Amino acid sequence: MSTELTITTERIDDVVLLLEVMKRVELPELLDRSLQRHGLSQQELSWGWITTIWLAHILSQGDHRKVTVRDWVRQAQTTLAAVTGLTIREEDFTDDRLGLLLRRLSKLATWHTIERDLGRNIVRVYRLPTQTVRLDATTVSGYHTGAEGELLQFGQSKDDPTLR
Repeated sequence: MSTELTITTERIDDVVLLLEVMKRVELPELLDRSLQRHGLSQQELSWGWITTIWLAHILSQGDHRKVTVRDWVRQAQTTLAAVTGLTIREEDFTDDRLGLLLRRLSKLATWHTIERDLGRNIVRVYRLPTQTVRLDATTVSGYHTGAEGELLQFGQSKDDPTLR
């Protein structure tokens, strides 16, 4: 009994890393909350996942054109399915489908919601002590008059102690 071996080769570049970072900040789920499905118009991949995969394509390939996405998805289908855990169909990335997605993303209220929700996932604010602030700024020389209370004062310049 002979077993036929099939080898599939895909160029993945940085796509796996990009998708994993986007998954970590819960981008697909966040987008799905703002870009909800409407009935039978979309049976397969959600808007959140289409957007996330398309964004990975834009960042990885440096190409924002809609026309190239479908071919890229076709050649990376196995990798995309493994990383996302979803069935990836190239039909979800047609020019028409991506155009519909752009129309949905262009609504100002939708975009504000996405930005607000994304900010909650990726921005952290820390309460830091403000009694003492230390700066290690780069050295800059300048010819200024420098008076009391002005920004530029005489100090210990690494380049020229006679300059402010």
